[in-house]
Amino acid sequence: MNTETDWIDLSRDCEAVVIPAGNAILLPKGTRAVVTQSLGGSYTLHVQGYGLMRISNRDADAIGMEPEASPSAVLEAGPRGDDEFTEAVWNQLRTCYDPEIPVNIVDLGLVYDLQVSPMDDGKRRVDVKMTLTAQGCGMGPSIAADAKYKILSLPDVGDADVQIVWSPEWNARMISPAGREKLGME
Repeated sequence: MNTETDWIDLSRDCEAVVIPAGNAILLPKGTRAVVTQSLGGSYTLHVQGYGLMRISNRDADAIGMEPEASPSAVLEAGPRGDDEFTEAVWNQLRTCYDPEIPVNIVDLGLVYDLQVSPMDDGKRRVDVKMTLTAQGCGMGPSIAADAKYKILSLPDVGDADVQIVWSPEWNARMISPAGREKLGME
């Protein structure tokens, strides 16, 4: 697929997240778009008349794509140890990408803290503190919304909160070796 010129018409209505604002809108059937990036089960679209949008894996069929299997699809609800659960959350965060950078937010070094706590109903609350590559980056609400949505899709998650923080200030040394390789920095 040549993402620069292959316009498609949405085959059905689907929910999209406006980039960079992070608010949800409904794109109607027949809306023209070009897929500009497909990473982590999300699709970044340049939508005619709207600008950049992101749609989730569950709406892949609306753009003629096959949904990708996500880490949450292989997990079953039910008791699981704290380490196993925390690793599942990290794996979900590895499916979140800045729409402009082909490296996930974990390997970019954007996730500073992840805390899991039990809830009264037996589910778990997940709190994440993350940053962006620059304070002026307008993608923050969109990336945080994607991370929260993906965390909430995990079995046993009852609540999630993703906060953007600015301390410590991000720098390129925070990128993992895998991220550095993907970006051609090694």
